[in-house]
Amino acid sequence: MAAHKRRTEDDVVAHLRDGMTIGIGGWGSRRKPMSIIRAILRSPLRDLTLVTYGGPDVGLLCAAGKVKRVVYAFVSLDSIPLEPHFRKARQEGVIEDEPLDEGMFLLGLQAAAWRVPFLPTRVGLGSDLFRDNPRLRTVRSPYDDGEELVAAPALVLDAALVHLNRGDARGNGQFLGPDLYFDDLMLSAATGNRFMSVERIVDTADFAKEGSFHTQRISRMMVDGVVEAPGGAHFTSCQPDYERDEAFQREYAGTAKSAEAWDAFKAAWLDLSEDEYQSRRQVTGNEPA
Repeated sequence: MAAHKRRTEDDVVAHLRDGMTIGIGGWGSRRKPMSIIRAILRSPLRDLTLVTYGGPDVGLLCAAGKVKRVVYAFVSLDSIPLEPHFRKARQEGVIEDEPLDEGMFLLGLQAAAWRVPFLPTRVGLGSDLFRDNPRLRTVRSPYDDGEELVAAPALVLDAALVHLNRGDARGNGQFLGPDLYFDDLMLSAATGNRFMSVERIVDTADFAKEGSFHTQRISRMMVDGVVEAPGGAHFTSCQPDYERDEAFQREYAGTAKSAEAWDAFKAAWLDLSEDEYQSRRQVTGNEPA
C-alpha cells in the first residue's frame, strides 16, 4: 500500500520558491484552493507566475505583491465580472499580462500534460490575441492542405494547486459539483509539486458512497500531497458542499478602492492562521451553509 501523502498548507508552501510558475485550479470564483492561497499570502514568496482560469486567487496575490506575471483565460469573480485587484494591477502596470483564449488555454495545459511544446488550433486566428500576447506564434500544416494554424504554447508548470470535494490519504481525488474545471490537466501539466486540498479525507472505498465513478478523476499518480481543509475554498464556491459567500466576496472586492481598505481587510482576514481564519469566519456568520 502506498504511503500516505497528508500535508498541511504550510507544508505545501515550503515546497514553493520565488519565481515559480504555479498553476491554480478551479474556475473564476469556484472551487479555488483558497486555504493554500492564504498560506502563500502569509509567506515571503514573491515574483510568481500564475497560470489559471483566474478568480480571487489572482487578485489576492496581486494585491499582496506576490505576482510577476499572469497567464490566464479570464480573471473573474463570476457574480462580479472582472476581478478588481487584478484589474488594478494591470492598469498600474505592476504585473506582466499574458491573455489567452479559453480554448487555447485548455490546449496549453493539454500540451504540457502530453509533454509536447504546443498544440495546433484555429482558435485565436484573426483576433487581437496576437496584438496583446507577443508570445503567440503560428505554424504551417505539413500536409497537403498547408493551413496556417495557431501554435498554442505548452503551459508547463513548476507547481499546481487544486481543491476538490473529497480525497483519500494516498492522493486520489473526487469532485462532486457540476464540473472538474480541468483540475486533472492542471496537475498533469506540472513537473512536480502537485498539491490538492479537499473538504474531507475519506477512505478510498467511501468514494463510491459520495458520488458516481466518473467523479473520481484525480489519480494519486498526479498528486504529491493532499491537505484536509474543511471550508478550504471559502469564499469561493465548492458545490455541493457550499455556495460562494457573496457577502464576503463583495467586502473583498470593495478593498480595491483604497490602500486603507485593503490594509484593514488584510489585517482582519489574512494576517491570521488558517484555523484563526476559519474560526473568525464562523463567528461572523461567513460560514458555508
